[in-house]
Amino acid sequence: MQIRPLYDRVIVKRIETQRTTASGIVIPDSAAEKPEQGEVVAVGSGRPLQDGTLRALPLKVGDQVLFGKYAGQTVKVDGEELLVMREEDVMGVLEADACAARKAS
Repeated sequence: MQIRPLYDRVIVKRIETQRTTASGIVIPDSAAEKPEQGEVVAVGSGRPLQDGTLRALPLKVGDQVLFGKYAGQTVKVDGEELLVMREEDVMGVLEADACAARKAS
């Protein structure tokens, strides 16, 4: 099953971060904070304007984004946890250089 977001909504899959401290202690899922970064899985058709037209969203599938800790609504699709949020809940897009540096550390 797939979700097709409407208007200015986007579907985001959280990017899991490393769950081990610097000293090697493994943090269980129940104690770890949820990551505030994710990958855009689907994008809606655009934001409706007052004149009835749609403004395309600046996000695209595959973008790595930052969002607030409590942003969006969590849904489960085929056992996978996804976030449905509005475009305005996305704080920024991580550029390729930032993503590569994060993965290297």
